[in-house]
Amino acid sequence: QVQLVESGGGLVQAGGSLRLSCAASGRTFSSCAVGWFRQAPGKEREFVAAISKNGGNIRYADSLKGRFTISRDNANNTVYLQMSSLKPEDTAVYSCAAQPTTYGTLLNSNYGWYDYWGQGTRVTVSS
Repeated sequence: QVQLVESGGGLVQAGGSLRLSCAASGRTFSSCAVGWFRQAPGKEREFVAAISKNGGNIRYADSLKGRFTISRDNANNTVYLQMSSLKPEDTAVYSCAAQPTTYGTLLNSNYGWYDYWGQGTRVTVSS
């Protein structure tokens, strides 16, 4: 089992920055690939970014490249999502998800691939 807790969400003006954290407990977090997803009101959940368990493979949603950065600190069982140049359309509930993997570079942008989820943290970007 892996328990995930997101933090760092809040209200920010357009153009601002936020750093989200995904803290894990339970099963060895370093054995898991981790993804960030978001869901805006009335919209489907969408992929944001993912990082492999060894940090050597990273993927971003094409629309977010250059503004969002995912990273991980396995010593502290935490994955981060640094978000900059935020726009009102980034408003959503952001959730992290984890999936134990065998291969160090494996990750996935499909939310159905992940077994463990946090409760999410809300990000609101005002114009």
